[in-house]
Amino acid sequence: MKALLSVYDKTGIADLARALADAGCELVSTGGTARDISDAGLPVTQVADLTGSPEMLDGRVKTLHPVIHGGILARRDLDSHRAELEAHGIQPIDIVAGNLYPFVQAVSADGVALQDALENIDIGGPTMIRSAAKNFPFVLVVVDPSDYGWIAERIADSGLDPDPFSTEERRELARKAFQHVALYDTAVSKYLTAGSGDTSWPELTFGYNRASDLRYGENPHQKATLYTSALSSGGIVRAERLHGIDMSYTNYLDADAAWRVVSDFPDPAVAIIKHTNPCGLAVHSEQPTAYKLAFEGDSVSAYGGIVGFNRPVTAETARAMRGVLFDIIVAPDYDEDALKILRRRTRTRILKVAPESGPVTGLDLRPVTGGALIQTPDDIAEDPSDWQVVTERAPTDDQLRDLAFAWRACKHIKSNTIVLAKDNHLVGMGAGQPNRVTSVHLALRIAEDKAVGSVLASDAFFPFPDSIEMAAEGGVVAIAQPGGSIRDEDSVEAANRLGLAMVLTDTRHFRH
Repeated sequence: MKALLSVYDKTGIADLARALADAGCELVSTGGTARDISDAGLPVTQVADLTGSPEMLDGRVKTLHPVIHGGILARRDLDSHRAELEAHGIQPIDIVAGNLYPFVQAVSADGVALQDALENIDIGGPTMIRSAAKNFPFVLVVVDPSDYGWIAERIADSGLDPDPFSTEERRELARKAFQHVALYDTAVSKYLTAGSGDTSWPELTFGYNRASDLRYGENPHQKATLYTSALSSGGIVRAERLHGIDMSYTNYLDADAAWRVVSDFPDPAVAIIKHTNPCGLAVHSEQPTAYKLAFEGDSVSAYGGIVGFNRPVTAETARAMRGVLFDIIVAPDYDEDALKILRRRTRTRILKVAPESGPVTGLDLRPVTGGALIQTPDDIAEDPSDWQVVTERAPTDDQLRDLAFAWRACKHIKSNTIVLAKDNHLVGMGAGQPNRVTSVHLALRIAEDKAVGSVLASDAFFPFPDSIEMAAEGGVVAIAQPGGSIRDEDSVEAANRLGLAMVLTDTRHFRH
């Protein structure tokens, strides 16, 4: 028997090669894989020696040869195929182990030239893997290093004659092989389409690797699985769990909401999340103070929530969190003393998260019946100094600062969104209501006395002045809204009558 081994990830490849060699299998390989096998003291034949053709075009042509693909693709149950192999002096290849260079890593560095990216596109590897997977009833194809161990053990225990692998096992290995190549091709496709500035591509595929099955989905009768994108790194799906019990489907949703919110603020920020909405949010140069202000935004809802930080958590902050139950804590890192304190929480998950990066990141994908809706992220550069003051009274500098904070918070809260803020922290919010006036009512009810002197941001225009009148009655002093209603003049008139400042941002931040 003959095995062709040509892998990028060489973890465990020498052990697999040893098991094959001990079972009497001839080893054929290329480049670095051949060196690893040889360094392990095993005999190995170079592909060039098998084919009689040297590597060509700086290594672009190595395995693309009839001796290789004829040996892989021949059906062993057809006399005509066996006769053709014999006529051309081609020996069957029974096992193929191969995996591909991580293209995403190759093109992730800043300033990678197009030609360098093209040189990192593998041609022979995917072709070899696809050939073996197509002929899986006769050729065992292995692309995942995590499979090397059990395959080597099976061969060591049973040998290769008779065949120790079931049809079901061969089929599953072939499925993984095709998926491996599909993810690779998707990465290349996304790289070549990156920078187009829109999502209007004629076709679209997403490359996801299964990370783990979850206990269940949003409800116990729903199944759920966590996937990681093959086209990026970092993000909540790759969070390092430093402490606590396993994550659930809703845990990941809420943790991601916390991470998204704090990541959107350049200054030190703390967010407390309940059901994907920030019920507390604050920006302050002192992290413990930011936490306290965020917690005070809605201390009732904060219980059992998720808290997110965009700076490493300090011991002082960890001490400030004592006595409050949080399901999850999310941050880019933790001081060692902070971890000692936080690890006393038996059930709280402590996650360390890195920013998402890669050739293509951030697309918003929403499944709908029969397909999907895809949009670019709600990420637009906005300068509050460009906002239009439409009332007789302009906001003060402090009020404009709070309006900018509230406006940034709007995009992370479900529509119809109303945010009340004061001194760079959220004091009340209304979300997910079928009308805007109800959201204003909820925000004022949460804020209570803290609404006095606060500013209000609305993710979309006011169709009627009733929301503005209610806000003024609750103590709001300034408002930011996109404008665009046929009744904008009514809103401006109401604000002037009530002594409020109002700015139009000319940008909407719906989040459904």
